[in-house]
Amino acid sequence: MSPPPIRRDVVVRLVLAAASAACLAMTSAHAQDQSKAAKGKEKCCGVAKAGENGCQSSSVAHTCGGCSLVDYSGENWKWVPMGTCAQMGGQMQSFDGFGKLASMTPQPKQR
Repeated sequence: MSPPPIRRDVVVRLVLAAASAACLAMTSAHAQDQSKAAKGKEKCCGVAKAGENGCQSSSVAHTCGGCSLVDYSGENWKWVPMGTCAQMGGQMQSFDGFGKLASMTPQPKQR
């Protein structure tokens, strides 16, 4: 006995449901961003230590907050008080490389 044929209407409904869920998640994340900005915070790239980043990285190396594996990556951001990003050595937009704090972090001595 052969399997039943795939019903196109079911596939279309599943695709639409998935797209709606993704849109809802993006809308929720945008609303959270607006809320933080209204509370005097800004996104700052290059100042987050590993595991202390905000949400998704710019290169989509990960999709969740707290998932960064590298200190001060220019692809990862965290919320900082408004007007302090540049003072901390970060940038408002993602960038390749590392923030200035990386060069200030003491490195282990090599033997």
